[in-house]
Amino acid sequence: MEIWPGRDHPLGAHVDAAGTNFALFSDGAESVQLCLFDQDGKETALPLTEVDGYVWHGYVPGVGPGQRYGYRVDGPWDPANGMRFNSAKLLLDPYAKGIDGTVDWGQEVFGYQLGEPLVRNDADSAAHTYKSVVVDDLFDWRNTDGTMDKKLDIPYHESLIYEAHVKGLTKLHPDVPEELRGTYAAVAHPSVVAHLKKLGATAVELMPVHQFVQDERLLGMGLRNYWGYNTIGFFAPHNEYASTSEPGDHVREFKAMVKELHRNGLEVILDVVYNHTAEGSNLGPTLSFRGIDNDAYYRLQEENKELYLDYTGTGNSLNVRSPHSLQLIMDSLRYWVNEMHVDGFRFDLAATLAREFYDVDKLSSFFEMVQQDPVISRVKLIAEP
Repeated sequence: MEIWPGRDHPLGAHVDAAGTNFALFSDGAESVQLCLFDQDGKETALPLTEVDGYVWHGYVPGVGPGQRYGYRVDGPWDPANGMRFNSAKLLLDPYAKGIDGTVDWGQEVFGYQLGEPLVRNDADSAAHTYKSVVVDDLFDWRNTDGTMDKKLDIPYHESLIYEAHVKGLTKLHPDVPEELRGTYAAVAHPSVVAHLKKLGATAVELMPVHQFVQDERLLGMGLRNYWGYNTIGFFAPHNEYASTSEPGDHVREFKAMVKELHRNGLEVILDVVYNHTAEGSNLGPTLSFRGIDNDAYYRLQEENKELYLDYTGTGNSLNVRSPHSLQLIMDSLRYWVNEMHVDGFRFDLAATLAREFYDVDKLSSFFEMVQQDPVISRVKLIAEP
């Protein structure tokens, strides 16, 4: 399969009429492979040899929407110094707009040998973890009357925000068709919309809809991660809330939900979790960020970079001191506003995002960037302390 140099910007997978451009940031990597998967799971690995500003990139002609892919990133395995590169692990694109599959929690998804956290585990994880999916951004935002979807801009003092869970709001609703219950499509069903309007709501605040992980500990107890506060994909709608199995359709279904809610005078606010990821502590799996650039994406303990600073009680904290982590967060927020048309965000544990060093700084880089951004500063912003 042919690969061309491509572009180093924007990050992620971006499709055009002839193919797809792939771009991945990694400061410490020594080599990066783009891995494409067919419907049978057969893998084709393409080396990304073009590097500009620590962005590895390439353009693959003929690759289009629906293509499943991941990355293998090689470099030093030196946990004591914060480096956890392991090319045996298939890694999610941090900018993936669609995510397919799940994690089966076999030993293969861990970068280290279980019981020996400093010993590299060379078992291949591709068959045991998620795949990123190339997604086409095209969507018809016209309403049935020919008008275009637009921001409602309801003033704060006139807002009544209804907090809801995609599944909890609709799973047992008798008027929603059974095959749609618990999905994005169900949230926009006429009976659900009528209920929200009857209550006087002006906005729906959805509990986490970014792709999250079903935790190993909960699955072992026969439970599931219902709330969703354990994100692994900051650009992708959670795949279990879609009524179809194709990841590209997940995105279109989410957009259709937003359009219908807007048509009925309801804004959409997202509960977002940018303070940590689902990769957990040093004993967690290697699914994405940890294997791409552990030191750039996570706050590590200065005296022992094998361990993570854990301000969140989840095992790790995203490194908002890093310009690349800040870029990830800002790019994600802009994507959900510009492409998905959401109207605002509620930031989970917002104080964690304001930790420049060890204390909360109200003048932190994150808050300054949000306030100055011409896109994000114009939507509703709610901070949990």
